Amino acid sequence: MSLKDLVISLFQLDKDWTTRIVMAMLVMGVIWGLLGVIDSLMVRIQESTWGTYGVLAMTSQEYYAGITLHAERDLFGFAEQVEFALFIYFTIKLLNLQPRAKWLLNTAFIAINISMMFMEGPIVVFPTFNDNYFSATDWYYISPMGIPPYSEYVVSPLFFIGWLLLDAFTYMASVWIIYHYYIASKSLKEKLPVALVFFLMNTLLYAIGYSGVTAADIWDILAYAGIVGLNPIANQIAFWIFGHAVVYMAWLPAVAALYLLIPTLANKPLYSDRMARISALLYLIFSNNVPVHHLYMVNLPVAIKVLQEILTYAVVVPSMMTFLNLWATAKGAQVNFNVITAFVATSFAGAIAAGVTGIANATIAFDSIVHNSMWVVGHFHAMILLSIVPAAMAVLYFMIPMMTGRQWYSSKMAWIHYIGYTIGASILIIGFEMIGFYGVVRRAEIYPRVPGLVFAENLATAGALIAEIATLVWFVNLVATLVKGRTARLEGLSLGQLINTVAMSLDWSSAGFKLNNFNKIGKTMNSKALGAYWALGIIGALIIVISTIPLALGGDMYNAMPWAWIILLTLGIILISYPVLKGAKSL
Repeated sequence: MSLKDLVISLFQLDKDWTTRIVMAMLVMGVIWGLLGVIDSLMVRIQESTWGTYGVLAMTSQEYYAGITLHAERDLFGFAEQVEFALFIYFTIKLLNLQPRAKWLLNTAFIAINISMMFMEGPIVVFPTFNDNYFSATDWYYISPMGIPPYSEYVVSPLFFIGWLLLDAFTYMASVWIIYHYYIASKSLKEKLPVALVFFLMNTLLYAIGYSGVTAADIWDILAYAGIVGLNPIANQIAFWIFGHAVVYMAWLPAVAALYLLIPTLANKPLYSDRMARISALLYLIFSNNVPVHHLYMVNLPVAIKVLQEILTYAVVVPSMMTFLNLWATAKGAQVNFNVITAFVATSFAGAIAAGVTGIANATIAFDSIVHNSMWVVGHFHAMILLSIVPAAMAVLYFMIPMMTGRQWYSSKMAWIHYIGYTIGASILIIGFEMIGFYGVVRRAEIYPRVPGLVFAENLATAGALIAEIATLVWFVNLVATLVKGRTARLEGLSLGQLINTVAMSLDWSSAGFKLNNFNKIGKTMNSKALGAYWALGIIGALIIVISTIPLALGGDMYNAMPWAWIILLTLGIILISYPVLKGAKSL
């Protein structure tokens, strides 16, 4: 195979425009994901060599940069980019739409991949240049670190420009997707399928959740240039508006995947369609409204913190509705055990296990003990590795054949991937939780070399290696599939038939099931009228933007300004959540 043929196969350049742009996002997402995995391995090696031998294998700057780049590359370059690729593909394909404004999505694609490059250049340590990465600053940056003259540790403005480009991608891609749902809503004769409801809701979640971080990034750039002053606490709160929402930005596509795949694999209708739609609305409202959830230790009024605790508990309600709904759907079904089913079951169970520790973190008294410890790192890695990633893999295992027309190259490699990844991820999380039990804070490069703690560190490293090797097997299988996979006979199949056909190729048993063909849901229809619900959504977006004004004017925050901010933010979220989902015929 020539280099030209290889490039055409990898990026699916002989397919339609939607497939090409989605495959480009998937390929770049996987590349950033693999680089982020290497970063995480650097971190594990540093901590294990310290515990085992009492030496540091790399410089502190490289260690901290590894943590930062692991988070940025895997959470944004990989997870966010891949999720938006899924949103785009299924929005267009299942609603039978012709994509518009291609330039907007192409620009967004360029922006996110350049943003990853801008976030990882050299640090300028004031007043001398003496190390290699400004990514070692802080990926969740604790304002005003990095900004002159507020910090002695000053980074290049490219770091903040990189964040602005990430914000730009989020809003350009979100607007593109929401616009196409608006187009579809003009001709829909029935409600959206539940999976698409969650894709739309998650897109809105991204748009709302990034409002604060975008404001903080603009504020940082202006402060860096000396144009405005900086209020560190207000800036930190603005940034962390996305801090808890980002967890659900990453996880709720997994919920959408479960709503799609569990009824399909179980060959049963969803237990309660209405319960699913209501849970989507509740997720959208409560997932955005708990920004202080990660700032309990910040000097804020106690009443505000208690309110955030209550609102965080409220997120449990749609989660319990979802788990009950999906469990009742699958109850009593005869399900064939294939790779897709295995990843779906892992995602369902992993979400429950990881969610329990999240409820614990939401409690102020408990959080005061485990705050910033490796227990918290164990919690969100459990959610990512045992729920989000397995659900994504379940989707990718049928989506790749759906896009390329090729079956997976090796079912044996697929099973090696599942078994190795699940075992490795579980071991890694157990190691993290054990480290947290010892009271070690996150980002602890040096720690007491007591036997139990050293064992926990090495256990986490071993788990990471196993999971990463298994993921590499998947990557090799993916490339082989794109280049040499056998032709799949998928033409004319409904989505349910396609999923089960692919599943059969990854299992020794057969499964026949026909899901209603979503391609007949709607056809493109033009309309000049925006509609009252969509107009309310725009008003809500403007209110969210305005809500940052009292936050900026809050001073020491012990006044009416934080209350004005939280009330406006909540009002804006409600005005976006219900009207837009209603306007798109989701509710």
